[in-house]
Amino acid sequence: MRSIKGTKLFSAKEIKEATELLREGKLVAFPTETVYGLGANALDEGAVKAIFTAKGRPSDNPLIIHIGEEEDIEDLISGRVPQLAEKLINKFWPGPLTLILPKAKKVPDITTGGLNTVAVRMPNHPIALKLIKETGLPLAAPSANLSGKPSPTLVEHVIEDLAGRIAGIVDGGQTGLGVESTVIDLSREVPTLLRPGGVTYEELLEELGEIEIDPVVKSKFADESKAAISPGMKYRHYAPQAEVVLIEGKEDKIKDKIKELITANVDKKIGVMVSKELEDSYLGSNVKIMGSKDNLIEISQSIFKLLREFDEEGVEKILIEGLQLEGLGLAIMNRLRKSAAYQIVEV
Repeated sequence: MRSIKGTKLFSAKEIKEATELLREGKLVAFPTETVYGLGANALDEGAVKAIFTAKGRPSDNPLIIHIGEEEDIEDLISGRVPQLAEKLINKFWPGPLTLILPKAKKVPDITTGGLNTVAVRMPNHPIALKLIKETGLPLAAPSANLSGKPSPTLVEHVIEDLAGRIAGIVDGGQTGLGVESTVIDLSREVPTLLRPGGVTYEELLEELGEIEIDPVVKSKFADESKAAISPGMKYRHYAPQAEVVLIEGKEDKIKDKIKELITANVDKKIGVMVSKELEDSYLGSNVKIMGSKDNLIEISQSIFKLLREFDEEGVEKILIEGLQLEGLGLAIMNRLRKSAAYQIVEV
């Protein structure tokens, strides 16, 4: 085992040591099928407080509790598991779906951002599940990055942001989806999508028959007046140091607008993030390919990694091709709009 700035770096075979740190109330980052999470005992106020400190995260931003068995949710919520929740659990767990339900008294207010609801999910990653089960604890685990920066999909991203700030990191290689879990609020009369993610709106609608979408999900502007009832709803997120501009509209018009913006910003170091379908449209420019629009998982896996790469290269302004708000595209665009701090050009 090696350490960086005092943070221990574990392999997948060294989970036992990571487990001991978590039981001591310390912070350990670990891979999930979405992004790397920063874990701590969700029922330990001191450990949860340390998460906010390490990340520089606003204290009114609730955390998602990760569990190792489906039945573990029963200890964290008030009352019985509703039928709708059971239906979604049977269909999508383990997996990238977070359920919001009324919380049990044992869940500290600091874990829920002071809300009377709790967010719970069961991840679908062998390291995450093994860590949770061997710890025997529900783990609060927001993304393992500094608050506001692009989420970490590689262990190098976690090291860059949190080495020296947390006790340990479990290296599990690149994560799968690359964007965070879907969050659905089941505490309301009608199930409401609060954050799009790996489970799509269309998949949820097929299971539930009726579902509302919180206006924040598709918003093109930030509304800081509303309380955050789910991670990723209120504050600027996923943002690199460089200025980001998102261009939305029809493909041919997006292509021309990006060319126009490259020309208009010749005094700046420009980076361009586009789909494989526009790969050859900007010869001579610093272009990174997100993936094909025919394979949105490929794009979701790459967006945060590419934003960090542009920062490493000292790029000052990033121009990004917008996608359609369908399927996984809704989650990708939700993240890109926040990365751009809602600086959107419509064509």
